[in-house]
Amino acid sequence: MEVIDQIRQASNIVEIASQYTTLRRRGRKHVGLCPFHSEKAPSFTVDEEKQLYHCFGCGAGGDIFTLIMEKESLGFPEALKLLAEKYNIKLPDRRKLSPQFRKLEEQLYKINEDALAYFKKNLFNTKEGEKALAYLHKRKISSEIIQELKIGYALNSWDSLTSFFKGKNIQPKLLEKAGLAIFSEKKKGFYDRFRGRIIFPIFTESGKPVAFGGRTIFDAEPKYLNSPDTPIYIKGKLLYGLNFGKDAIRKKGYTFLVEGYTDFLALFQAGITNLAASLGTSLTHDQVTFAKRFASRMIVSYDADKPGEKAAERATSLCFENGVEIKVMSLPQGLDPDSYIQKFGVDKFKELAQKSTPGLTFLISSQLKDKKRVTPEEKAQIAKNIVAEVVKIPDPVVRSEYLKQTGEQLSIDESVLRSMVRQKSTGEKEEEIGIFLNAEKRLLQILLENKEIAPYIFAEIKQEYFQDLKGEPIFSALSESFKKGESSSLHQLKQKVDPTLVSSLSKALLEREQSATVEEAFECLNTLKQLSLENQAKKLNAELARLERNGEKDKILPLIQQIQDTKKQLSTLSKRNYQDLRYNNRESIERERS
Repeated sequence: MEVIDQIRQASNIVEIASQYTTLRRRGRKHVGLCPFHSEKAPSFTVDEEKQLYHCFGCGAGGDIFTLIMEKESLGFPEALKLLAEKYNIKLPDRRKLSPQFRKLEEQLYKINEDALAYFKKNLFNTKEGEKALAYLHKRKISSEIIQELKIGYALNSWDSLTSFFKGKNIQPKLLEKAGLAIFSEKKKGFYDRFRGRIIFPIFTESGKPVAFGGRTIFDAEPKYLNSPDTPIYIKGKLLYGLNFGKDAIRKKGYTFLVEGYTDFLALFQAGITNLAASLGTSLTHDQVTFAKRFASRMIVSYDADKPGEKAAERATSLCFENGVEIKVMSLPQGLDPDSYIQKFGVDKFKELAQKSTPGLTFLISSQLKDKKRVTPEEKAQIAKNIVAEVVKIPDPVVRSEYLKQTGEQLSIDESVLRSMVRQKSTGEKEEEIGIFLNAEKRLLQILLENKEIAPYIFAEIKQEYFQDLKGEPIFSALSESFKKGESSSLHQLKQKVDPTLVSSLSKALLEREQSATVEEAFECLNTLKQLSLENQAKKLNAELARLERNGEKDKILPLIQQIQDTKKQLSTLSKRNYQDLRYNNRESIERERS
């Protein structure tokens, strides 16, 4: 973390941004034409003091690391290296300057290799493994494919893997660092993370095992369990199976992306090998740029349900942003790639894949879904939503063609859409997607900017304050990072939540001139709590009216008590002062950190 701060302090975002566009000083900030989209009037703003940028046209925004990552299509380590070289800052070479880390890294790779061999042996050479093998064979996965993908099995035992490594003189603490063991406070000992699960090793591009995923064959929850972040593995960076599919991806010119392990297995077994899985539904910016190294086209085939549809929308948005041509495969409701192949066969699946919907058409169809008749107002909002996605496309020719297609599909004159793009680019009549409440927005800013105040906020605030608000995903991500003792930045947030929300927040950070105070944090908390309680009161009163209409008298009295309690909480809000926030929560803060 020290070297990141050192680079951040040494670098100058105005200097870096000037490599991509001409900037002119305007007051305390610099402005210029946006390097992320085509425009005639400058809407790209850079704040040298805060080391932030934001485009008021396309919504791109972040810090110096985000700027380099997005313009150069780099991951964070590569962007860090580029800036370090530019400003003559020596990055700690883990292999030369950190023998402890080098040793740990080597140990973790070796542990994963040994664990992989152990899991594989369990699958093929134990009585319990026979059940897992039968499960895979029942799903028509051959032993050859199981061997090729190096699938294994974790015994349904409390500490079989831990005991195996004890026999090799490997301390459980190291297994914990590898994500393979968990410490039990109750039993004061370590136990296996994966128990009674089919094991899918996760490899780097070069084939090194860095993590594992497990699917239960019992009734245990969760059905799927993945390794946590470790010193050699960061979730959201890798795609499952890309090490097996990269050659076929290069040859065919596109990546076939599915959601999870079983879908990957089904397609790989069926001979569709230009394949990768996103390890869940939430595709990340890093995963898209990773896949783009092998092919700039993608077909997404997620589950035919609400979460799958939302995930496909996010994948489409990320592909637009990264210059990847995307198509979305439409499966019958309730089916996933695995179940579709089981039911109809691989030939029918391939036929359906050839009819995949272009990303733009998919987004428009999603907006129009369940609408028998679209009002002019609804059509205007849909057009705004689609334009907001199209302006992310870096190639001006592709962007122009997509605007034309949008006009044709929505029966809107193309000139109207181009006018909307110009309005968005110049900031005229800007109607930002994902608008934050002022208090909500400011509180999120404080959590990012002020590390001293943040602990007091987290000790006081509750998740419900953000319920139904745009910033809820950002708050959840920040809260999770705080509990783990991790730092948070805009480029890290973009890997976890919708980049559009993060861009809105970066814009707010750029516009804000004053530094945060404890008093202001308390006022924001009070506002959000008041809003939460008022919403709660509205819902309770609506429920009371319903009960009275239906004559459900036995339920009315308890509900009236709840309404009175809510009103009481509202009345006490104004009596508190910011010292309550700062000094009455030390125990809570320590509890959150432990």
